[in-house]
Amino acid sequence: MAERGCPLEAVPLPAEVRESLAELELELSEGDITQKGYEKKRGKLLARYVPLAQGVDPSLQAETRIPGPSQATAPVPEQQKTRPSHARDERFRSDVHTEAVQAALAKYKERKMPMPSKRRSVLTHTAVEAYTPPDTSSASEDEDSLQRPGRLASAPLQSHAGVAPWLDQAVQGSPASSAASCTSSHPGGRPAAVPSAAAVPAGPAALARVGVPVSSRVSSKIQQLLNTLKKPKRPPLKEFFVDDLEEVLEVQQPDPGQPKPEGGQTAVLKGELLAVGSTWPPSLLATLQQWGTTQPKAPCLTALDTTGKAVYTLTYGKLWSRSLKLAYTLLNKLTSKNEPLLKPGDRVALVFPNSDPVMFTVAFYGCLLAELVPVPIEVPLTRKDAGSQQVGFLLGSCGVALALTTDACQKGLPKAQTGEVAAFKGWPPLTWLVIDGKHLTKPPKDWHPSAQDAGAGTAYIEYKTSKEGSTVGVAVSHASLLAQCHALTQACGYSEAETLTNVLDFKRDAGLWHGVLTSVMNRMHVVSIPYALMKANPLSWIQKVCAYKARAALVKSRDMHWSLLAQRGQRDVSLSSLRLLVVADGANPWSISSCDAFLNVFQARGLRPEVICPCASSPEALTVAIRRPPDLGGPPPRRAVLSMSCLSHGVIRLDAEEKLSVLTVQDVGQVMPGANVCVVKVEGTPYLCKTDEVGEICVNSSATATAYYGLLGITKNIFETVPVTAGGTPVSDRPFTRTGLLGFIGPDNLVFVVGKLDGLMVVGVRRHNADDIVATALAVEPMKFVYRGRIAVFSVTVLHDDRIVLVAEQRPDASEEDSFQWMSRVLQAIDSIHQVGVYCLALVPANTLPKAPLGGIHVSETKQRFLEGMLHPCNVLMCPHTCVTNLPKPRQKQPEVGPASMVVGNLVAGKRIAQASGRELSHLEDSDQARKLLFLPDVLRWRASTTPEHLLFLLLSAKGTVTSTTTCIQLHKKAERVAAALMEKARLTTGAHVALVYPPGVDLIAAFYGCLYCGCVPVTVRPPHPQNLATTLPTVKMIVEVSKSACVLTTQAITRLLKSKEALAAVDVRTWPTILDTDDIPKKKVASIFRPPSPDVLAYLDFSVSTTGILAGVKMSHAATSALCRSIKLQCELYPSRQIAICLDPYCGLGFALWCLCSVYSGHQSVLVPPPELETNVSLWLWAVSQYKARVTFCSYSVMEMCARGLGTQTAVLRVRAVRAWREPRTSPSSRKPSRGAPPPAMKGVNLSCVRTCMVVAEERPRIALTQSFSKLFRDLGLPARAVSTTFGCRVNVAICLQGTAGPDPTTVYVDMRALRHDRVRLVERGSPHSLPLTESGKILPGVKVIIAHSETRGPLGDSHLGEVWVSSPHSATGYYTVHGEEGLHADHFSARLSFGDTQTVWARTGFLGFLRRTELTDASGERHDALYVVGSLDETLELRGMRYHPVDIETSVVRAHRSIAECAVFTWTNLLVVVVELDGLEQDALDLVALVTNVVLEEHHLVVGVVVIVDPGVIPINSRGEKQRMHLRDGFLADQLDPIYVAYNM
Repeated sequence: MAERGCPLEAVPLPAEVRESLAELELELSEGDITQKGYEKKRGKLLARYVPLAQGVDPSLQAETRIPGPSQATAPVPEQQKTRPSHARDERFRSDVHTEAVQAALAKYKERKMPMPSKRRSVLTHTAVEAYTPPDTSSASEDEDSLQRPGRLASAPLQSHAGVAPWLDQAVQGSPASSAASCTSSHPGGRPAAVPSAAAVPAGPAALARVGVPVSSRVSSKIQQLLNTLKKPKRPPLKEFFVDDLEEVLEVQQPDPGQPKPEGGQTAVLKGELLAVGSTWPPSLLATLQQWGTTQPKAPCLTALDTTGKAVYTLTYGKLWSRSLKLAYTLLNKLTSKNEPLLKPGDRVALVFPNSDPVMFTVAFYGCLLAELVPVPIEVPLTRKDAGSQQVGFLLGSCGVALALTTDACQKGLPKAQTGEVAAFKGWPPLTWLVIDGKHLTKPPKDWHPSAQDAGAGTAYIEYKTSKEGSTVGVAVSHASLLAQCHALTQACGYSEAETLTNVLDFKRDAGLWHGVLTSVMNRMHVVSIPYALMKANPLSWIQKVCAYKARAALVKSRDMHWSLLAQRGQRDVSLSSLRLLVVADGANPWSISSCDAFLNVFQARGLRPEVICPCASSPEALTVAIRRPPDLGGPPPRRAVLSMSCLSHGVIRLDAEEKLSVLTVQDVGQVMPGANVCVVKVEGTPYLCKTDEVGEICVNSSATATAYYGLLGITKNIFETVPVTAGGTPVSDRPFTRTGLLGFIGPDNLVFVVGKLDGLMVVGVRRHNADDIVATALAVEPMKFVYRGRIAVFSVTVLHDDRIVLVAEQRPDASEEDSFQWMSRVLQAIDSIHQVGVYCLALVPANTLPKAPLGGIHVSETKQRFLEGMLHPCNVLMCPHTCVTNLPKPRQKQPEVGPASMVVGNLVAGKRIAQASGRELSHLEDSDQARKLLFLPDVLRWRASTTPEHLLFLLLSAKGTVTSTTTCIQLHKKAERVAAALMEKARLTTGAHVALVYPPGVDLIAAFYGCLYCGCVPVTVRPPHPQNLATTLPTVKMIVEVSKSACVLTTQAITRLLKSKEALAAVDVRTWPTILDTDDIPKKKVASIFRPPSPDVLAYLDFSVSTTGILAGVKMSHAATSALCRSIKLQCELYPSRQIAICLDPYCGLGFALWCLCSVYSGHQSVLVPPPELETNVSLWLWAVSQYKARVTFCSYSVMEMCARGLGTQTAVLRVRAVRAWREPRTSPSSRKPSRGAPPPAMKGVNLSCVRTCMVVAEERPRIALTQSFSKLFRDLGLPARAVSTTFGCRVNVAICLQGTAGPDPTTVYVDMRALRHDRVRLVERGSPHSLPLTESGKILPGVKVIIAHSETRGPLGDSHLGEVWVSSPHSATGYYTVHGEEGLHADHFSARLSFGDTQTVWARTGFLGFLRRTELTDASGERHDALYVVGSLDETLELRGMRYHPVDIETSVVRAHRSIAECAVFTWTNLLVVVVELDGLEQDALDLVALVTNVVLEEHHLVVGVVVIVDPGVIPINSRGEKQRMHLRDGFLADQLDPIYVAYNM
């Protein structure tokens, strides 16, 4: 120690001081004493011995830890000097792991990790308000209790960095990259450039996008995350070729430099012969009878209560007589329909609590005497115990129909209402038998049980839970049971009348073999310590050893650890009577430290080192090996310090140097007597391992279990393995049993175990053991933040590889920052020591993890909850960036192929150019009439003079009453009055722009035509929402300003709103242009109606906000307006006798055209249903369609979704009286004028069989799931299956596709999603992997031509390519109208030409990606029908890893991940994928979603999620068309305005 620079080592400390120090260390580690209290007491103890260390600050002196007895060299007794293996080698100290972890963490101290953000309501502790400084060091002030003074320099103390320096650092590293999703040349595509590092001011004035400070909390954390990710810790993936269409997952190639086994082949290791003398009894039951009759007073078993008092001692005589009684009762007194209920060989469940060993032992031997097979199981405490269903499966597969229990236990079981024991989930029907004395029948004198057998029949079945959580029954035969008792007696040197204290579970494993079976064979006295007593008094087993002068004790390392903490103040304890201390879990990596620490403290109290005997066992092979005391001929114990890195490759390398990543293991002794052991390869053919190779230990012995009950397939694999040499020859003619233990044979033929197959996690090509990972996590000063024994480690398969998950219970007093620091340090420690990344680290509240029956964590149940999103953690840290190294290689952009080569390539491949068109317009209408009525004002005047009383519009209220109707003449007159007011009151000249701010209704239509009548240009604007002026009024003001409106036309109510005090807070009301209230304008005629000099004169401006958050107005000429109406009229067959129902917003796009233009042009009657009215009465639209028998109806996705959600379960109510309503005589549309203000009709009797076509107006990919569910839901109301279809329009052309009333039905195809990412279209079968259903976006309108072009080269594409949809049509808009003079930037959107092929046609670029397919259907002209499929907006696509992703595909996967995800939106920020999910559930469950979201995006899209944001329902902004406003959401996120429940930054 001196050479390691420890000045304190030289001071010799008295034994009692060392002992007190060790106690103090343990108190601190378990949290029984505060850091301050620890230092105070420690300082007092050392005050006399510690001189002031030179060069060490006195304030740091308290930090300098004195090694406890485990480090200090203990005085070696004389007789041990000849046995060097007992000298306490420095490297074998129990704290070596802790020190390794501290050194590993010191290397990482500069790493910064952004801490997750939590809403205050979810927080249990307050966090830093605006900025959360990350962990700035590897070690905190109260460093782990075993830090060395010599290491102070390498692990400096934590200094809490101030907010400012941390923030500066975060901002300075900001790269000048922009969001990958905003790089196109479309109106949404202005890149949100982040200022470069030099240009970024530190204050909130730094703007990344208008109004978004870079230094806001969110973006600085993201910046920190980017900085974390910038430092590559893994070697880059090797280069390899990826086909464009196939994403090849990287298969990790073995590293050529990895360690390989070099030793010779191992041989089969033979144990000593089983000394079967003539004194051995023929069977265990014969022994019981012998002791029961010859030594009836000898004590067999003492049971203790929770205070440690002996409540009952069972003698051998009592055990024999009560077992006989029970056997007689079972065989003779239980009948079913006059037949005995049980016959020999039947299985019986034993349900006894851990506190009742007496009744269990009686029941066990009673079953054996009755030739029944006992199946001991745990007592079910609730109907939903962890693993309870699997226990039910075990009972069912074993055919158990009877359960034995005690009176007290039966009373405590959950009861059904009848008072009977409740039926547990998955359990077979059971008869419960209480076996207390009064319920049993005494057998007649002449009755003797027939069972004295020691043959191959099954004696008992022990349950075993596998890694996946399934429970199987391991069958042990009578012969094996007897052989196990013989072998244990010989190995442990048990003799008659010895006393054994047993802390283990007596129902299974070593507790059963030693404490119930072997003890009876040797007439021993067992003192059974219940688990509840150990929890109350961890020292109880030592006190009982002392009180009963016990020769042997049976414990786990946990019990030794617990007793260390409780032993202070117990000076009178002596362990000198012990000759054997069996450590049942000696194969665990932390058992060695427990053994060492225990010996250090109790050696002074009579414990001899050679007494500690670790053993290894498994349910299949029973006891595999046990260390023998020297007096039984055991060799000296040995240890191995193994390289963790080599172990992960399955190779044993002793680590001679002082390295960090080592595993110290102790031997578990020699092979059992009568057994042969070999080590075989874990996977594939069971070849013998080499001497320096880790493999699975296999045992051939008469004392192993025989089968998994009822499971023949896996029984053969496990119980009948034939190990072979490298040449393929079997090593033995007898089969071996696989133990599930991983290990090797060391010197002196000692067995070493390094892990269990159940805890093995194969990550890449390396193997890691769950127990080792737990041990490392525990070494990161856990006691302050998490509970020592409440950590679970398991692996989940994500993207074809195991990913490590660590779950721990957090202490209630641990703060958010502390826990997060602990988590980040655990990640660093595991990464450094095991060279493996942890995929997910979750902390859950105390006492919420599923418990195993006797303490510990039920790991498989924890894993199940994690995968189902039912774990409810309070802290989560995901690290997919470091763990997932097998992603496909990012796609490299190829040098662009010229457009001409592309066309030639398509022709050679036999693929046609993707272009299609609607019907020709020129032949379809009388050209004279069309020329005469070229302008809409002319059409309205013509209709007012020819059919003045023809009804054009009907407006419905929420109650279904008609609030206003308008005939042709009424509309004409209203328009004239508006025109007169504009010219006289507002004094506007021709060409002035007028903003129309009206609620949906007829006033809006009249104002629109009024503007046309006087030559003004109308701009429809959605009015501000009275309850939300702060956010809606600025948009109104912006449109008015951008459109350069000279006047605002509106209603009286809105005028008041625009000038109100509330409005003043949102905008400057003094800068409004003239506001004209049209509610009471004088009845004046306009002198002359304006007639445009040319068809190209501007008719109106159409403003809307795109999904990318850009406000864009397009110019519509009179010619385009008329052409649009004509195309829609022809497609939908609209005539004056028709009625259509419209439930759309009338402010932009096709909604505006249908609401304001088409009725006037075609003369049909429009039933107008304002969408806001559906919020009051969701059935209004469907009722209107039914009431007015509309053949054609239009709606938006938001309306459809509202109906599907609100009415989906009420179709039966709506259908009532439908038949009667349908039989009423039909009247002509014009005569059917409901009286205004009439009482509302009942919204019943809805019949939708009249509908020919129901079209959803949208500017996005058709939402196939919604349209299909809508069709299914309302099929009961007569909605025809083929009626629902979609339309497609965009800014440059509001109506490109519309299903119409004629023509083939919409077709659906399935495309390969992976191919789409590469802009390829590959059709696949429905249900095939990665298939994506796409439905046609409606039929192309008459006069419209469509071509698919490459968005960058502008060349035409073949129909197997995904490209931009270009459109040529007389009703395309003529250009953007913007105030910023950016028309030039987007001029090519309206006047693009192909770079090759047809270079003459002028096209408009839609900004949407899609493809064309020629279908088998024929259209009206007899030609094969070309279907247009829209895939998504080019502006919205995410360029990630060289591929193009559509947000909706990722969002669909995320919404499917968990039932409580209501909605989802994704976007990118500095190349990080951000996923925002709306939680429809409890806030406590929010963190469950983080891992599920990350998993599903990795699995289905091969993308790593950077940030997961969990918000309340309704936070994701949606526009009037029901489209997500992802860019608005992004801005809100970056400006920290979302008030998220939780933000997780994936490392």
